[in-house]
Amino acid sequence: MILAREPHARDSYRLLTAAARLVQRLHDDALAPLGLTRAAVIALEAVAPRPMYQEQLAAKVHVQGQTLGRVLARLEDGGLVTRTRNPEDRRQFRVEITDAGNAALQAASRAEHAAVPADFDGWEALSEQLARFVEFFQAPRPGTPGSDGPPPTQVRPPASMN
Repeated sequence: MILAREPHARDSYRLLTAAARLVQRLHDDALAPLGLTRAAVIALEAVAPRPMYQEQLAAKVHVQGQTLGRVLARLEDGGLVTRTRNPEDRRQFRVEITDAGNAALQAASRAEHAAVPADFDGWEALSEQLARFVEFFQAPRPGTPGSDGPPPTQVRPPASMN
C-alpha cells in the first residue's frame, strides 16, 4: 500500500535532520571542553529540580535504564550526581544532583547558548513550528497501537500510476 505524502515532506524531513545534526554538533563541540555530553546534560537537567529514582529518571528522559545507568555512572564518577541505594528495595537507586553538578549544568547552559548564533532572526518562528511538529507526532494516531480509533483511510495513487 502506498500512502500519498505531501510533496515537501521528504525535503522537510531531510532539512530537519540536517538542522538537528548541525545543532547537535555545535552543542557537542561546546560541551566537550567541560567533559560533558548531551546525554549527561539531559540527565542533569532532568534531575536538577528534585531527586528521583533511576527508573523515574529514565522514563522522564525517554531512554532505557541501562543506557541511563552508563551516563549516571560517569556523572557519579565525576562527582556531579550521587546515587543512593533504596534500603527498602535494593534494586532502586535514588539519583540526586550535587553542587558540582549544578555548577556543571550552569556552565553547560552558558556553553550551549554561546555555541548557537543569537543573531539568527527566526528562532521564535522556528520554536513555534517545531513545538507544533512535536505535538503533532506525539499525539496518538488512529490505527496505531494504543489508539482507540479506526486506522487512517489509505490513499492510493491514481490508476494510471499503478
